[in-house]
Amino acid sequence: MFWEIAQIEVKAGEEAAFEAAVAKAVPLFKSARGCEGMRLHRSVEHPSRYRLVVDWDTVEDHTVHFRGSENFQEWRRLVGAHFAGPPVVEHTHRVVDGF
Repeated sequence: MFWEIAQIEVKAGEEAAFEAAVAKAVPLFKSARGCEGMRLHRSVEHPSRYRLVVDWDTVEDHTVHFRGSENFQEWRRLVGAHFAGPPVVEHTHRVVDGF
């Protein structure tokens, strides 16, 4: 299991619209090859900053299969206008599990 973590800065005042757009996009992720779940977190200290966390079976399920799909194009159409800048994306995997 790999996690895509995207830090997304949203234009001030567009937070509610962004959150609604992400909610509309949930089916795009649910139907994507290798996607096991997704969630959106909002920063308390920086209310226009979000972290999108997506669970992928493989990194390629995200970087190749999803990004090359119509679902990705629709995702960007839904949320892209709310971005204050390009998202910062990284992939992680668990190395210690304490609980």
